[in-house]
Amino acid sequence: MPVPKDEFDSLPPCDFYTPAELLEDDQMYTVYEIARLLQGLEPDAEIDEGTESILLDWAIPWVMNNADDLVVAEPRSEDEPGYYGLKE
Repeated sequence: MPVPKDEFDSLPPCDFYTPAELLEDDQMYTVYEIARLLQGLEPDAEIDEGTESILLDWAIPWVMNNADDLVVAEPRSEDEPGYYGLKE
C-alpha cells in the first residue's frame, strides 16, 4: 500500500553511481561485489545471504542500465560468476 511522503523525515534524490565513479578502471568485479560497492561497502565485505539477495536486486538493474559503459568477462571456472569492468 502506498505511504504518504510526509511520513518520512528525508527524501533525498535517487542518484546512483556512474560506472566510472564506482569501479576502478583496472579491475573486474562480480555482480556481488558491485552490489556491495553500490551500498558503500568494501567489495569483500561479509554480509548475510538475505542482505546479499536484496543488494542484488539493486545491482543487476544497475549493470543492465550501464551496460554501454561496461565490459564483461566469462567466469574463469564453472563455480565462479562472471566479471564486469569499465569499458576503456
